[in-house]
Amino acid sequence: MSFNQANIRLENMDHHGIERVALVFAYDKALIAEVKQLPGANWSQSRRVWHIPADPDSVTKVLHHFEGKAMVDCSALQRAETASDQTNVPVVTGQKEGAVDETIVSDLLQFRQWLEHKRYSPSTINTYLHAIREFLVFTGGKPPHEITNADMVKFVTDHVIANGLSYSYQNQTINAAKLFFSVVHGARLEPDTLQRPRPQHRLPNVLSKEEVKAVLEALTNQKHRAMLSLIYGCGLRRSELLNLKPEDVDSRRHLLHIINAKGKKDRVVPLSDKLIAMLREYFQAWKPRVWLFEGQKAGEQYSETSLQQVLKFARTKADIPKPVTLHWLRHSYATHLLEAGTDLRYIQELLGHKSSRTTEIYTHVSQQAIAKIKCPFDDL
Repeated sequence: MSFNQANIRLENMDHHGIERVALVFAYDKALIAEVKQLPGANWSQSRRVWHIPADPDSVTKVLHHFEGKAMVDCSALQRAETASDQTNVPVVTGQKEGAVDETIVSDLLQFRQWLEHKRYSPSTINTYLHAIREFLVFTGGKPPHEITNADMVKFVTDHVIANGLSYSYQNQTINAAKLFFSVVHGARLEPDTLQRPRPQHRLPNVLSKEEVKAVLEALTNQKHRAMLSLIYGCGLRRSELLNLKPEDVDSRRHLLHIINAKGKKDRVVPLSDKLIAMLREYFQAWKPRVWLFEGQKAGEQYSETSLQQVLKFARTKADIPKPVTLHWLRHSYATHLLEAGTDLRYIQELLGHKSSRTTEIYTHVSQQAIAKIKCPFDDL
C-alpha cells in the first residue's frame, strides 16, 4: 500500500484503565513515522496498535496532520459518542449485557464528578471508572441499589480469577466499589464489609552496581543517558522524571525538586556533583524549553513509551538477560543506599514512601546484609 492511499480508522480503546483513541491501519513504515509525530502517540505492545489521548484536540490534530496524506475514518468515534448519550462516560461492553443503561451512566457521571471534586488524579479516576464499569456490566445491568456483596464475590470468582487477572486489578475494583457505593445512595452492597485479596509479598527486582553501570554506559545518546542516570541517581519513578522541568534542578543547593508526585506530595532529593555536571552538559546541548526532557518537538513532553524503549535498547546492548524495567533502577537506588549504610528513615523520605513498611522491603534484598548471616552448616 502506498502512503497516499493509506486509510486510518479511529476507535475508542481502554489502555490500562485509561481512555485512549486507537489508530488502526495496515502496516506502513512511512505512515508509522507520521504517527510518531502526533502529540501523545504511544504504541501498545499487547494490543499491537498506536493510540493517542482521548480528547477532541488530539483527534483534530490527527485530521489536520493527515490532510492530503491519508483518509481518516472517525465514524466509530461518532457512534460511541452517540451511544454514551454524550455523558463523557463511554459505554462498556461486558460478558453479559451489551452496555450499561442511562441510569448507570448517570451514576458513573456522578461518581466521576465526586472523584474530581476530591482531587483524585486523572489516572486514578480513569482506573476507578473502568473498574466499576466492568463490575456493573458483569452484573447484567442490575441497578446499583440492588447489587449486593454476593455480586462482588461472583465477579471475583467468575471474572477476575477465571480470567487470571491480577491481585492489583481486584484491589482496584474493590477500592472503586467502596467509593462508588458510598456515593450512590440506597445501595444494598456494604462497602465496609468487602474483603480484599490476601496480599502478595514480592521482593523488588534489583540490579548490581556493575549491571547499572553497564546499562548506562551502553547509551551514547546524551539525553538518553541523562534520563536513565537521573532515575537511578535520584530514585525517581517514571512519571516523576517525565514531569520534571528545568527549574526543578537546584544546582547551587545540589537538590532536585519533585513536584506533585504520587499521593500529591512534593519532595527533594540530593543531586551529586556528577549528576549536576551531566545535566549541565545536556542542558547546554539540547536547550529544553518546557520540560527537562522533551520529545522530538520542542516543548513536547518525552513519552513513556520512548523512555521504555531507551532502557530496552540499553539492556540489550549491555547484554543483560534480565527483563529490566525502569522501576528496577529505582529499586536498585534504594537497595544500594541501604548497603552503603544509609538510614532506612532517610531512604523512606528520598523515595517518597508514606509508610516505613514499604521501605523495609529493601532489607530483604540487600546482599551485604544477607552475606553477613553465618550458615549453621559451617558449625557442624
